[in-house]
Amino acid sequence: MSDGANSMWGGRFAGGVNAIMEAINASIGFDKRLYAQDIAGSRAHAAMLAAQGILTPADQQAIDAGLQQVKAEIEAGDFPFSAALEDIHMNIEARLKTIIGEPAGRLHTARSRNDQVAVDFRLWVREQCDAAIGGIDALMRAFLHQAEAGADWVMPGFTHLQTAQPVTWGHHMMAYVEMLARDRSRFEDARKRMNECPLGAAALAGTSFPIDRHMTAAALGFDRPTANSLDSTADRDFALEFLGAASICAMHLSRFAEELVIWSSAQFRFVRLSDSFTTGSSIMPQKKNPDAAELLRAKLGRILGANVALFTVMKGLALTYSKDMQEDKEQVFDAADSLMLSLAAMEGMVRDMTANVDALRAAAGSGFSTATDLADWLVRALNLPFRDAHHVTGSLVKMAEDAGIDLPDLTLEQMQSVHAGITKDVFDVLGVDNSVRSRISYGGTAPDQVRAQIARWKESLA
Repeated sequence: MSDGANSMWGGRFAGGVNAIMEAINASIGFDKRLYAQDIAGSRAHAAMLAAQGILTPADQQAIDAGLQQVKAEIEAGDFPFSAALEDIHMNIEARLKTIIGEPAGRLHTARSRNDQVAVDFRLWVREQCDAAIGGIDALMRAFLHQAEAGADWVMPGFTHLQTAQPVTWGHHMMAYVEMLARDRSRFEDARKRMNECPLGAAALAGTSFPIDRHMTAAALGFDRPTANSLDSTADRDFALEFLGAASICAMHLSRFAEELVIWSSAQFRFVRLSDSFTTGSSIMPQKKNPDAAELLRAKLGRILGANVALFTVMKGLALTYSKDMQEDKEQVFDAADSLMLSLAAMEGMVRDMTANVDALRAAAGSGFSTATDLADWLVRALNLPFRDAHHVTGSLVKMAEDAGIDLPDLTLEQMQSVHAGITKDVFDVLGVDNSVRSRISYGGTAPDQVRAQIARWKESLA
């Protein structure tokens, strides 16, 4: 094949076949992010080799000192990464050889780049689980703060984005605490499953050297070594589980972001977002756009897209390692960055937002939101079957609607014209405050129930 056969070679790939192969094969452009994990794995591996008599103490000490120098150079920005060396492993090993000479060549005894990248990536994803858990905890505390402030503020609860029944602001905030708690548990569960060390599986079959995999696993903070060398190098479940947990968490954040977009609009006026997380319009001076919430809402697309991308990479791969698996990292890196940014932005928005208590209260009473309370009262006080109570309530709602008033504004005589058994006691359950106070079932919106849940979660997160 001549260079002239491909017009691309006249531009970015003027070097022809070699330039194309280097560009598609090299991963150093993104896997240099694994430098700390790669060096930690190599130091643990070298220490184990020395303990097993496979490396001399002198060689191990030289390797360890050299690796620490490499890490310092990378962190100082003085490390010359080379695409010709393909990946982070070879870049570090080549620099180590320049620093310490021949002993660097002994570091790769009893391992392969296959188990090396598996342990590097697993270490990195494990750290991201820890970071996500920390970010979720901070956001849960922000929601708890809002819930505590407004445990008895009334607002509308919605189904189909239509006014359904009154709830409390605190109850609504606590709904997201529950969602985030499940997100937290998913990251914790994923972390437990991924906390096995693949180092020592070598290329795919293990090694004939008398290595101690339990030693390297313990040194790197793993619970145990992986039990099957084939699975060790082939597995990317840990990354998929992280992306799955991240996708669900981002979906929860996106749902609240949508509520913030709606609630901060002039039509709702439920909340005021701080200037830190909004922008003005370039042409309309009255506008305050919820840009952070909108961007956060869109982050789910990136995170979910990463999840789908990695599933697609892995779905058709025979055991064990294939070069396709080099495409596992960029999506995970991007998803992790997007999730942490989303958690931080949401925490800031939740902490800074101000509820418009008057607007919430006014909306809570709209749309005949206490109709269910009336139906429940008819069941309790008059022993009506619920279906009959539902029919009576519907007739009263129509009467109020025709008169342009709310249910509590109907007179007793008007109500008795629909059902003669109704008494003045019915007014004790009508009205939004009465409604929320009556929802005393466990997990209900009654302020006392909300405060009990707040106390439980504050103790849990302490």
